[in-house]
Amino acid sequence: QVQQLMKAARSGTKDGLEKTKIAVMRKVSFLHRKDDAGYLDVAMSEVKHAPPQLSPMPEGLTSHQVVRRHILSSIIQSERSYLESLRRISQEYHRPLLEADPRIISSRKIRPIFYRIRELTQCHSMFQIALTSRVAEWDSSEKIGDLFVASFSKSMVLDVYSDYVNNFTNAMALIKKACMSKPAFLEFLKKKQASSVDRITLYGLMVKPIQRFPQFILLLQDMLKNTPKGHVDRLPLQLALTELEALAEKLNEQKRVADQIAETQQLARSVGDRLLSKQLNSKQGSLVLCEALIETVYGERGQVLKSKERKVFLFDDVLICANINVRGPPDISSLVPVGPKYTMKWSAPLQQVQVVEVGQEGSQSKDIFSFRPSGAKRSNKALLGPPRLYQELQELQHDLSVVEEVTLLVGTLQGTYQNLNTTVAQDWCLALQRLIRIKEEQIQCANKCRLRLQVPGRPDRSGRPVSFMVVFNTPNPLSKISWVNRLHLAKIALEENTPGWLCGEDEGKTMSPFWYPLLTCHMPVFATKSPERQLGAALHHPVHCALLGFSAASTSLPQGYLWVAGGGEASQGQIEIFSLNRPVPRAVKSLQLGAAVRCLEYVPELCTNEDEATLPKSPTGSSSNICVGLDDGVVVYGSMDTTAQCVLTLHDPEGCPVLCLKHSSLFLFAGLRNGTIKVYRRNHSDLWETEPCRSVSLGSEPVQTLLVLDENVWASSGNTVTVMNSSNFSLQFQRFEVHPDPMVSVAHMVQVGGGVWMAFSEGSSIRLFHTETLELLQEINISMRSTLLNTQKMRVTSLLICQGLLWVGTAQGLIVTLPVPKLEGIPKITGKGMISLNAHCGPVDFLVSACSSLSPELLKRDSWCDGPDSACGGDERTDSSSQESLQQASSNQGEAKGRGRGVLLQYRLRSTSGLPGRPLTAQGDEVSQSSLESLEHSVEDGSIYELSDDPEMWVRGRPSERDGGRRDRVSSVAVLSGGRGF
Repeated sequence: QVQQLMKAARSGTKDGLEKTKIAVMRKVSFLHRKDDAGYLDVAMSEVKHAPPQLSPMPEGLTSHQVVRRHILSSIIQSERSYLESLRRISQEYHRPLLEADPRIISSRKIRPIFYRIRELTQCHSMFQIALTSRVAEWDSSEKIGDLFVASFSKSMVLDVYSDYVNNFTNAMALIKKACMSKPAFLEFLKKKQASSVDRITLYGLMVKPIQRFPQFILLLQDMLKNTPKGHVDRLPLQLALTELEALAEKLNEQKRVADQIAETQQLARSVGDRLLSKQLNSKQGSLVLCEALIETVYGERGQVLKSKERKVFLFDDVLICANINVRGPPDISSLVPVGPKYTMKWSAPLQQVQVVEVGQEGSQSKDIFSFRPSGAKRSNKALLGPPRLYQELQELQHDLSVVEEVTLLVGTLQGTYQNLNTTVAQDWCLALQRLIRIKEEQIQCANKCRLRLQVPGRPDRSGRPVSFMVVFNTPNPLSKISWVNRLHLAKIALEENTPGWLCGEDEGKTMSPFWYPLLTCHMPVFATKSPERQLGAALHHPVHCALLGFSAASTSLPQGYLWVAGGGEASQGQIEIFSLNRPVPRAVKSLQLGAAVRCLEYVPELCTNEDEATLPKSPTGSSSNICVGLDDGVVVYGSMDTTAQCVLTLHDPEGCPVLCLKHSSLFLFAGLRNGTIKVYRRNHSDLWETEPCRSVSLGSEPVQTLLVLDENVWASSGNTVTVMNSSNFSLQFQRFEVHPDPMVSVAHMVQVGGGVWMAFSEGSSIRLFHTETLELLQEINISMRSTLLNTQKMRVTSLLICQGLLWVGTAQGLIVTLPVPKLEGIPKITGKGMISLNAHCGPVDFLVSACSSLSPELLKRDSWCDGPDSACGGDERTDSSSQESLQQASSNQGEAKGRGRGVLLQYRLRSTSGLPGRPLTAQGDEVSQSSLESLEHSVEDGSIYELSDDPEMWVRGRPSERDGGRRDRVSSVAVLSGGRGF
């Protein structure tokens, strides 16, 4: 059986373990089937199957080989520690509790507490056998990625881990309840912890399976980083990252749904209203976000009159606020928080709830209204939130207007005076403007953690609708952004997105509708309708707009401009520029050209290394440009906001249409219809040199698409793709055929991680190729994956990879999305696709993504306890329990912040954000130091999920250089499609 396992590990295929399982079951007598499908209870001897041991390091190894051996040693050590933890759970806790006489707790409670522990142990015991074989031959093979693929790509592993993760909260609740009701059980846990060498708690052992796959992914990322191109282990490592990420994604999604249902059931049990309870039970799975927020009532002078902790629930169609009435007794074990009991405070249909932000248009743009307590007299005066800041801002604005008038009057003086001239008056204006900016920043900071909602109330006696304002303080700025964003998206989802997508079922379970891409708006591109005018290309020009406020990042489109190009039969071209700094794009400029536009390319500012000489800025005042491919050459526009001045024209003497454009750091590549690539070099003015221009001929077929990957350029011509080194175009050609039909040409290419997806001029299939070995890894037929119009002949007209989805536009106007990994693995399609029910009337001519990040400076205020104007800034309160809860939240926030910075993470945070506990963590064993200081379960042990403040970001292990080493970036992403003028 060991030989069969080793053979499965060497094969590196998905079905390796499946074949091994069948073969071993037929021949080995000591195996017997369990009731659990796909699980084998294997009796293994530790004497026969010794743990893996790496041999001494030989001499003459390269630096990469040395590092890879160290990473392998970490894998061996962590796996050994993990298996030991699983065995300790079984041998030190599970078995003694079953064999105890008299019984400490009943056997019917023991089984759900230690659910699936034995299966987890068996899975990793088999993995360790294969790992031992691989480690023994490491110096000759140096291959580990295929072993992870063979071991963790099986549905058996997913089922076992999914059951364990989903049951974890329940298991902790059972332990907590037993500690409170059975003193003997609590004493048993304390004795076991005291007698262990590391004095780790039962919780500390049982949380390790939740941490395992994040740890694996981090180790494989390090291994891949130190595996040079061309190494035999590089492709297997990329495939292993893909498999582990897909597995972690499924576990996370199932955990999110389980937490949604549990939280909804808790609310339904607590509210007491039978009708409402029935409605809540019918909403299981539709919970979007829930969090404990501090409701604050302000006085007229800005003082805090009252603050109280509330639990706010956002469902897909209703917002519910509940009082947290009863908390359980102190949790002796500190394993999980005691479940609170709720009573309904108010509920409101989502469409009637409005978020009131500072700076919004209307009479209430600068008001922070307080919730009017029942019995209070109605007042026409708004209760400002801190009103002192607004009053000072209004005074400064008044003074500025007066000084501006004075400046105009000073300019009319006939005489000359020492301290009374235009220069001095202008200095006054500048000083006041600086003070106004400072005051606006103070107001913005004071409102980073304040969520103001206008909620419909009961109609008055005359039947007129009445609304009231409620002010919540969120734990941190990112929490407020999440609430504003989710409220905004949930409203959009109720409009044209019910339903918005037709989804294929994945293993009998449908995805949660809320996480689908949402149609925000649709609009015509051209002001005048013309059947001759067709869309050709589009791009996003990112521009940071300092005028956008803190919360506008959640409700508006990504900052910047959208360029949409088109042409007609009359050889006329047109470019429309739209501003994206609002919820709906707004046309701001139109450019007319003498030739049809074929393609667009955004060239950002050239970033140079510190040791390189920096290039001077462009004479246009902008270091980024927009390149436009026409029927007769290339036109370059300076991208200074919307001025869009033409700064350079690259004429082609032959007048051949430019079909595609791509740029690298120093070159601009133009693919022509005659099969030639024109290469333009960047000069010291940050523009492109017209002469000399290098031409590279690929054949007679048009160059339809280009890709720039590191130092290589991929160019398609006919059914072949040519890979060229950008340093020497004429000598290093590598050409490979990507489609067997010579009449079919490559029309589209997109790259992510270690793979390139290609679509063709005919047919509905797309193919995935490895970027390094050029090996065909996967082929998908779009028409087979769709149930709409599956009788028609579908053709792919556009491709895009964005936010873990492969977007495919078709000639029928349908958009198909397929899930792909986000890490640096292989972008294999890992699940069922979705078809957008909001379709174009003709072919999808382009798909383009727009993305922008909120400035990190806007996130400096970390919690509700910071700042002089915060809810707990020293003002008196009428509720003493609220004071205690605020202090406790402050201390917990500080602890989480202090230890969260060193945590290595790998899971999508949105899945369990705002739901019970925290998302999954990759926290190492060495971080949990509190268990060494006390026999009691500490607060840190209660962090059963991830330590992060951002509910919307993906954390890719350690902070990368691309995001400046920060984890607290907030991004806004939109995908725009074009077809038939819309």
